[in-house]
Amino acid sequence: MAARTKARKRALDVLFAADVRGESASDALERAIADGESPTNDYTAVLVRGVEERRARIDEVLSEYAEGWTLQRMPAVDRNVLRLGVWELLYADDVPDAVAVSEAMTLVTELSTDESPQFVNGVLGAVQRNKATLA
Repeated sequence: MAARTKARKRALDVLFAADVRGESASDALERAIADGESPTNDYTAVLVRGVEERRARIDEVLSEYAEGWTLQRMPAVDRNVLRLGVWELLYADDVPDAVAVSEAMTLVTELSTDESPQFVNGVLGAVQRNKATLA
């Protein structure tokens, strides 16, 4: 498994834990580090902090493009995979769009429901097509 793929998986773990506990992603990251579960790849912290920093805008985008779904109604895994994917699409200049979508698809396929890959792909595809007007 590639280093950034592992970093994305670890970032998802942190974001998911923060979401479920109702705490900030930075607090969850700092707790993981304090508990000796420090991410081995710096990209994990970049992702977690990036999503947290832009979360209001990311959630706005998701609310607009997740037709028929509120953020609260989405499975927590899907919601956080989408947050990672949108952050990479809109704010990570060094990540090609196709990679951001593909990596999100891999995570959601492995970790969520059977319907989730189609949903996540549709939302991220729409975000990608409209990227120029969203960032």
